[in-house]
Amino acid sequence: MEQMTIEKIWEYYKEDLQLAEEKMSGILKTVAPAISAVGNHISSAGGKRIRPFLAILCSKLFGNAGDEVSTLAGSVEFIHAASLIHDDVVDGAGLRRGLPAAHSIWGNQVVILVGDFLYANALRLANLLGRQGIMDALCTATAKMSEGELIQLSKKGNPDMSEEDYMKIIQGKTAILMSAACKGGAILGNASQEQEKALESFGLKFGFTFQIADDILDYRAEEKVFGKTLGKDLEEGKITLPLINLLRDAEGSETERIEEIIRAEKITEKDLADIQDLFDKYKSIEKSYEKAATLINEAKAELSIFGDSMEKNSLLAISDYVLTRKK
Repeated sequence: MEQMTIEKIWEYYKEDLQLAEEKMSGILKTVAPAISAVGNHISSAGGKRIRPFLAILCSKLFGNAGDEVSTLAGSVEFIHAASLIHDDVVDGAGLRRGLPAAHSIWGNQVVILVGDFLYANALRLANLLGRQGIMDALCTATAKMSEGELIQLSKKGNPDMSEEDYMKIIQGKTAILMSAACKGGAILGNASQEQEKALESFGLKFGFTFQIADDILDYRAEEKVFGKTLGKDLEEGKITLPLINLLRDAEGSETERIEEIIRAEKITEKDLADIQDLFDKYKSIEKSYEKAATLINEAKAELSIFGDSMEKNSLLAISDYVLTRKK
């Protein structure tokens, strides 16, 4: 089957995503107006809905369709939305995809409670599916997401952070929920144990790639397209793979300069320019892309046990997309 463009794939599955959106919108219409206001604000920031999309594709890989699929997709997206709300409060982030972060409009108290509401309803939705395996996967993912954020917080501004630490952080931050979305889709489709494990592993490696690419974009994206200030991770003391690669390769006074920038209370344009120059010198960005490319190729290999289908083709296409996306 010829590989489709990412735009055509999104168009093809538009109705499935719309069903999930409608399910979420219905839950957000509560007696507490702040819930729908904050929820709609998060939705208006856009994004490709990658996590619910993975759940939909993995469900439909086995011919599964209908209300159960949209319920799973909605549950996954609620967990993601709740984590974004809470993370922005923890990070003190001013923007989310070019729009003011929810806490900067409604305050920390309101948005933290809305995040709690979303987490609770995500698991309530998942429970409606009556599949213990799905509940286990999503509950485990939710717990590990909190662990990942706590590890990241403990490593804030620490230039000694290892690549192993970084991978643990992004497993919790991003990869584990994508893995759970894929596994949930497999369980809905009554997959064999081998098929379920393959999709679970696909989602994990896909998620690692997604976050590494996102961390690269923090230093390389066009600001007007990406929707956040370049070097935001550096400003927040987050040590991501490009910086880890650079710290490993730099020498002497360069290392001292990098560590000085990491520990600075405010990052200047010169600081960011110096880091960019060193990235170019040591090919730190290219090395990060190589790691991401290796992981996404491993992810795609997990799909080899499945026959040719629109869903498999779509999973392969979005795998290529996450490595090359610009926003």
